[in-house]
Amino acid sequence: QVQLVESGGGSVQAGGSLRLSCTGSISLGTIHDMDWYRQAPGQPREFVGSINRGGLTRYASAVRCRFIINRDSDRNTAYPQMNRLNPDDTGVYYCKFKYNLGDDEFTTWGQGTQVTVSS
Repeated sequence: QVQLVESGGGSVQAGGSLRLSCTGSISLGTIHDMDWYRQAPGQPREFVGSINRGGLTRYASAVRCRFIINRDSDRNTAYPQMNRLNPDDTGVYYCKFKYNLGDDEFTTWGQGTQVTVSS
């Protein structure tokens, strides 16, 4: 079983930047996709971006050109760099990793980290 630990959330003024991280503890198996989601108060959880094992990234249109997701596969860690933040980016950010153990595929979520952007 893989456990994810997130860090890097906090409060920032509009126009500022934050970098989150999510590290997966895994002794066997391979982590493939590292996804990020966020959930604003009273809103459904929404996709933010992802990076696959080959480094290919995808982003939601709301964050494209402002957020950059990198990964360190040796450390099983994903790092979203969030720039030019605005109040609409406020919410709890969750990482989700997809991994394989043998022929089986699993998905696990991080505990979430709060990001608050003030105007």
